[in-house]
Amino acid sequence: MARTASYDREAALDAAMTLFWVKGYHATSLKDLEQALQMRPGSIYGAFQSKEALFRATLDRYGARMANDLETLLAHADSPLEALQGHLRSLAELRPGDRPSTACMLVKSLLEVPDEAELRAVVLGHLDTVEHLLAEALHRAQALGELAPGSDPDRIARRIQTYIFGLKIQAQRERDPERMRLLCADLADELGQLRRPQAASSAS
Repeated sequence: MARTASYDREAALDAAMTLFWVKGYHATSLKDLEQALQMRPGSIYGAFQSKEALFRATLDRYGARMANDLETLLAHADSPLEALQGHLRSLAELRPGDRPSTACMLVKSLLEVPDEAELRAVVLGHLDTVEHLLAEALHRAQALGELAPGSDPDRIARRIQTYIFGLKIQAQRERDPERMRLLCADLADELGQLRRPQAASSAS
């Protein structure tokens, strides 16, 4: 008869994700993980094999949540361009106390593990997924006539991804909510300027 796990895997992964998000991969010790997960070292290794495997699992968890949130936002949008503008504006509501860090865990991890090929590949894979979802939305916007036929949705997607991650970093340091709101609004308006004139007039 199979032995039932004596821990809540979902809760353990959430706790580990928060810890890695705050402290980073290298600065997180086994002792830190013991305390955060409320598990003994042997149980941690039995459940997750290694610290690196656990870190990869938390990256997958974080990346999947980010992709799911973005997919949900775009799937129900009549106007992909307006949905992306709204997403940029919504980042003005980020507050350092709302989560372990407003900065993206993937970006923080990429900066920390530049020489660790396997971990870097995991991070880049999730970043590529986000970029692909943005590009898909912009291709749909182009098909709907929101973007000019000569626009490059893939290039615009890279720009929007940079905006999103940059705003998350800015939210970590910005203490003036109005300044943050204006910055998000400026970038959203810049994206709106890509809308074809006839599409803009029909939307108003």
